[in-house]
Amino acid sequence: MKNFTKYFLTSFILILFLNGCSSTTDQPSEDVFQYKGSFIGDNSAVIHIIGQLRYAEKFEEVSLETKTEPYGMTIKYENMDAAIRESEYKETTIYNASYLFALIDNAEWASFEFGDYAYTIHKTKLQDWYGKELNDFTNEEELDVFIQEKLQDDSEVQQLFAE
Repeated sequence: MKNFTKYFLTSFILILFLNGCSSTTDQPSEDVFQYKGSFIGDNSAVIHIIGQLRYAEKFEEVSLETKTEPYGMTIKYENMDAAIRESEYKETTIYNASYLFALIDNAEWASFEFGDYAYTIHKTKLQDWYGKELNDFTNEEELDVFIQEKLQDDSEVQQLFAE
């Protein structure tokens, strides 16, 4: 019994020590605007930006078009939940494209593929819809508020995707 207690205490202390060594402090989330001024050819920056946008956990791959202008990208996501409405895909396309265009200087278009749904959006069309240059935004909070105000009117969202 004495050996069992000794073994148990030694194991307990070792576990506490290892746990203490591996503990990490909560790091604040990365500021996506640190990538402002990136270029479409910077694969690492593009992936870091996508990793902080809506449905990042479903992000599958990105293809960058860097050979001929206008430069752009195609972003593919895993199959999404069948319960998601088409309007949510459109809102996600607007939201994610707004960030990509605000942060990546030479991105002129972005295509988003959500399983059965696919949307392509051009920077000029999105900026005309907003009535504001996306490069003017300097922080996440300001851009988020701006996007959310515009997304409140579903008829305007539908108008953006009208052919």
